[in-house]
Amino acid sequence: MSREAQAKNVRTDVAIIEDAPAGTVQLLNKGYVQSWVPDDLKGSIAARNQNPLTVVLAPNVFAYNTERHATCPITNLWQLTEPKWRGRVAMQDPTGKPAYTDWFSQMETHYDQQIRDAYQQEFGKPLQTDEKSATAAFVKALAGNGVLLTHSDNDAASAIGAPDSKTDFVGLVSTAKFRDNKQGMKLGLCNGMKPFIGWNYPSLGVVATGSKSPNSAKLFIHYLLSADGIAPQGVDGKMSTNQQVKLPADEASGIEKYHGELMVYLTTTVQEDWDRRQDWQDLWSLNYKK
Repeated sequence: MSREAQAKNVRTDVAIIEDAPAGTVQLLNKGYVQSWVPDDLKGSIAARNQNPLTVVLAPNVFAYNTERHATCPITNLWQLTEPKWRGRVAMQDPTGKPAYTDWFSQMETHYDQQIRDAYQQEFGKPLQTDEKSATAAFVKALAGNGVLLTHSDNDAASAIGAPDSKTDFVGLVSTAKFRDNKQGMKLGLCNGMKPFIGWNYPSLGVVATGSKSPNSAKLFIHYLLSADGIAPQGVDGKMSTNQQVKLPADEASGIEKYHGELMVYLTTTVQEDWDRRQDWQDLWSLNYKK
């Protein structure tokens, strides 16, 4: 879309951008695309999801193996940094997964006190660190605890939820992976974990500036915000920002019941998330130990 706009040859009329910081900085801020919220849905979409319009929220959640545990063995984020779980936390590599560095950035910017409080709740004493934030201290400690880094959600989910697994893993996966439970996987949601059980990653809905079919593009955005429009993604646990639309009753992870325990991603600071990606990747890389 960027190249089309620069060439003044717009072919793509509408898009869903899964990378909110990139979409904002590289497209919206340059005027290549525009955000549009249907008037009749403004009352059903939270204000934080309207500027720019977020169409869908994709949960990334902490999971465990239900064959090994009746409930999630992790109740606090900081437990992931303890020796007990060294080498037994699985997740995609943050140096190749911008959503994870954006998560770090959002935690530091908006939820750092909750991370600090969670430390005291877990260890019974205030956090003492030379890092500039509780979040940075957490990321450093997690990286140094022998995390199993994977190239895909599939690999992380397999490490965590494989039946008859010889190693007990917990970790981060998309709610979409819970559909594999129908094929024998044993993924369970870590509901009740403090300070949150994961986070929602936003996808932006945008209309190309200079589109020759702006009304059709807007109609498509409106459709995606309906129950029918979101249905193909709803089965993966992805949530419409239209609060009148709920997830299917048979959605595999059960996240609908616990969505209030997810960290809310605030797009007001996506510029900072974008600017800090390399910093967070460096912090992770410098402290990562197998």
